[in-house]
Amino acid sequence: MKTENYENRRKYALVTGASRGIGRAVALRLAAEGYDVIVNYLSNDAAAAGVADEITASGGRAELLRFDVSDPVAVEEAMDSWENRHPGDFISVLVNNAGIRDDSLMVFMSDEQWKHVLSTDLDSFFYVTRRVLKGMLSERRGRIVNVASLSGIKGLPGQANYSAAKGALIAATKALAQEVARRNVTVNAVAPGYISTDMVSGLDEQSLKASIPAGRFGRPEEVAGAVAFLVSDDASYINGETISVNGGLYT
Repeated sequence: MKTENYENRRKYALVTGASRGIGRAVALRLAAEGYDVIVNYLSNDAAAAGVADEITASGGRAELLRFDVSDPVAVEEAMDSWENRHPGDFISVLVNNAGIRDDSLMVFMSDEQWKHVLSTDLDSFFYVTRRVLKGMLSERRGRIVNVASLSGIKGLPGQANYSAAKGALIAATKALAQEVARRNVTVNAVAPGYISTDMVSGLDEQSLKASIPAGRFGRPEEVAGAVAFLVSDDASYINGETISVNGGLYT
């Protein structure tokens, strides 16, 4: 049976937005766990190639897959291309990490700011997951982890667009988990707080640290550790959950 033979097959993990920050840390961690990592990115060829090089230098396997996660046509074309190059294989782990921020008080927020964040942070989940899910359901095995945010749980001023996208992502995680559980597919989320990445550049770290019980910003590797747990066999009975990685800032 397909499930019985899974352990003898190559295991593929697709990480969107994997060229930097949390996505990069997740890609490196999953490679260390034995996955062939598909490094998705949009524009930074050098950074994405650097992630792939780090993985291969450590004895892992990686390949680059450049496409815009917010473009449904680009998603379909990229996945068609990957499947044509990998006949008989399927992606058993999907980490929906790609996302952007474009903060503004709502009264000053433009239509483009609203639509761009919702498209990149939420629509991308739908386009990529819908396509990758087909293989998981057919093989009766899969792990999907969505990278949400503290902003999607608590809400943060100046981030009505980002909070809307990440809050919806958490709700979609709960709904999809119920649809696919009987096929041995789990769908969970991680909700990072303030993590030391480009995403939080420009924020007043010193003052923000005072509000965090742990007294510091988190590291991308700490988020990657939570993702690695959720895709492991140890988490096979965890479904529809959101794990906060925020140093106790909001629990």
